[in-house]
Amino acid sequence: MKRRAFITLLGGAAAWPLAARAQQPAMPVVGLLRTTTAAPFAPIVVELRKGLSEEGFIEGHNVVLEQRWADNQLDRLPGLAADLVRRKAAVIVVNTPAVVAAARTADPTVPLVFVTGDDPVKMGFVSSLNRPEGNLTGVTFFGGSVLGAKRLELLHELVPKVSLVAILLDPDIAGSGFEVGMTSIETAARVLGLQIVVVKPASEHDLDAAFVRIVTTGAGAVLFGGGPVLRTQVQQLIALAARHAIPVIYEVRDYVEAGGLISYGTSFPDAYRQAGVYAGRILKGAKPAELPVLQPTRFELVINLKTAKTLGLTVPDKLLVAADEVIE
Repeated sequence: MKRRAFITLLGGAAAWPLAARAQQPAMPVVGLLRTTTAAPFAPIVVELRKGLSEEGFIEGHNVVLEQRWADNQLDRLPGLAADLVRRKAAVIVVNTPAVVAAARTADPTVPLVFVTGDDPVKMGFVSSLNRPEGNLTGVTFFGGSVLGAKRLELLHELVPKVSLVAILLDPDIAGSGFEVGMTSIETAARVLGLQIVVVKPASEHDLDAAFVRIVTTGAGAVLFGGGPVLRTQVQQLIALAARHAIPVIYEVRDYVEAGGLISYGTSFPDAYRQAGVYAGRILKGAKPAELPVLQPTRFELVINLKTAKTLGLTVPDKLLVAADEVIE
């Protein structure tokens, strides 16, 4: 063999691995698009990764997770959604109707996996829970509005002498799903002989003024309505409740673990684990319409006895027995 031909052959052989690497498909991209800031929600990102791993997708190994946070500025959502579409996200995990709308505008065909605390049918996300149709499916964890009536009952058992309860609503709460939830709260209030007053801060920066309004109305307790904006203000909510010595019932245990009084609901982080599982299945070829909307099967009641004592409350034995966890 001539020397020139031999060198050419070696050069071609050396190029084969490079060419093969160049032809390997890029890792699929999963987008996470939320209205909130990032820092308070680090646990849900951990759970989202966990759900993806259950389907065999490990970030940095065979999947890319692109996070986009609007920092409670809804006008940023269209740009963030468009950016995920440019990154060729194969599926986007979303939360509120505003995020769904932004993602649909950016690309009406991209699969979306929602995590919502309200009825996704009432919110217009899907046509039915068992047959979502379209390109959306996801998880409902029954948030502030859907379980509001039950929380009001529990709050009444804890502070039976209170006759006026304030409903603290998130600035971003909207949609028919929440209206249905409020109707159930109003019905429960009538049955229990309670009056309710709705307080809705203009933004997360209006919480101090919101609690002043609550106290001024004469409300003796607060039902926290949840929502993406106020969930970023856990410590401030707990501090304000303590400062004004007012009992508050929350939707998730995180508040009680951080010093809040009582909570009743499902696991918010676990909802994101389930969303990660669904995102992984979509990466494997499943269509959102084939994946029924997941609903919680277990609810937990958590009570912080230390906080109750600080407020001068005696927790009834009935609640202590029913509680899944009592923090002392």
